[in-house]
Amino acid sequence: MKIAVISDIHANLLALNEVLKDIQMEECDKIYCLGDLMLAGPQPKETIDFIMKQDWKIVQGNTDEIITNYGPEVIQMMKDNFPVMGAALDNDMNDVTVDVYDFLKGLPKQIEEEIEGVKILMVHGSPRKNNENIFPEMHIEQVEEMIANTGADLILCGHTHKPCGYQTSTRQTVVNVGSVGRPMTPTPYACYAVIEINNGTFAVKHKFVDYNREKAMELIRNRGFEGAEILANLLINTQESHV
Repeated sequence: MKIAVISDIHANLLALNEVLKDIQMEECDKIYCLGDLMLAGPQPKETIDFIMKQDWKIVQGNTDEIITNYGPEVIQMMKDNFPVMGAALDNDMNDVTVDVYDFLKGLPKQIEEEIEGVKILMVHGSPRKNNENIFPEMHIEQVEEMIANTGADLILCGHTHKPCGYQTSTRQTVVNVGSVGRPMTPTPYACYAVIEINNGTFAVKHKFVDYNREKAMELIRNRGFEGAEILANLLINTQESHV
C-alpha cells in the first residue's frame, strides 16, 4: 500500500491542489493529514470547505485547537507572542461557522494505524504535545525523549514546516513530513511525504511540489489585516515565524 501524508496546509488551497495532483500521479491509496488547516493563509474559507468534503483521516493541529479555543485569553496570548498571527486569527474567525468549529473541535489529537504489519502513529507536533518541535539536525537523544513510551514503528509529524527524519536506538523511524501551505525550506515548494508499505517494511520519501506562489501572496495581501504583507512574504522568504 502507498499512502500520502500531508500537513500544515494553512489555508493555501493553491498549494494543496498542486500537491493533490502529485499524489494522484503517485497513485497513493490513502491520504492522511496532520493538521493546521486554515490559519493565516490565502483562502481560509475555500480551503476548509474543500477539506471538509474529503474522506481523509486528519489530526488536530495546534492552530486548529487555537481556533476552537478562540476567546479573550487566546486573543491576548496571540497578541503578546504572535501579533501577526493574532491579526490573521481575528480575520479567519469570520469564516468559522458552527460546522467548521464542530469539524475542527472533533479532530483527534493522534491517529494510530497498522498497515500491512507496520504500526504508525500520526501526530501534529510530537507524541507529547501538538506544539512541540521536531526540527532537522536535532540530537537524537532529544527525539528519543519525545517519543518515549510509544510503540509505533513509524511516527509521523509536522508543525515545524521543515521536513526531516530520524532513526532511533529503539529502531523507530520519526519523519516530519513538512508543510504544504507554508514550507520553511530553502526553496519554498509545497512538501509532503509518500510512504510505501509492504509486508512489515516501509520506505519514506519527501516530495516537493511547486505552485503559483505569486498568486498565493496576492491573495494573502488582499485579505487586508495588519501583517498580511509579512505572511505573504513568508511564502517566498522562508523564516521561522509560525505558531
